[in-house]
Amino acid sequence: MACVIVPGGELIAAVVLQKVIGKERAERLKLKWLNMMLGGGVVVLAVEHIWHGEIVPWPPFFTAMGTWPNIAPMLQEMATEGLAMSAVLTLTWAVFVVIHAVWSKRERAKKGIEA
Repeated sequence: MACVIVPGGELIAAVVLQKVIGKERAERLKLKWLNMMLGGGVVVLAVEHIWHGEIVPWPPFFTAMGTWPNIAPMLQEMATEGLAMSAVLTLTWAVFVVIHAVWSKRERAKKGIEA
């Protein structure tokens, strides 16, 4: 239903953070990678939810918000699946950044020794 909101909110926060901290620090932290991963996930989730009729082009946009009894499960889904997806994506990004840093350090050391 609305689990797409959580990674979407994280994407907005990451884009704002990228603008705030400056280009050099954002490149060093590889925030563009995080933004691309989150953006791709949000697009795929949104398409899937639209395909299944859970997101519609008229208010309230989420079919679960059509009736009050459906709002609690929607919020629970956002808190469980949405947070889990965001956490997994962010953790994966962090692992990629660490692997890239180690790899780059080895490459720089190898070039320093060979030069």
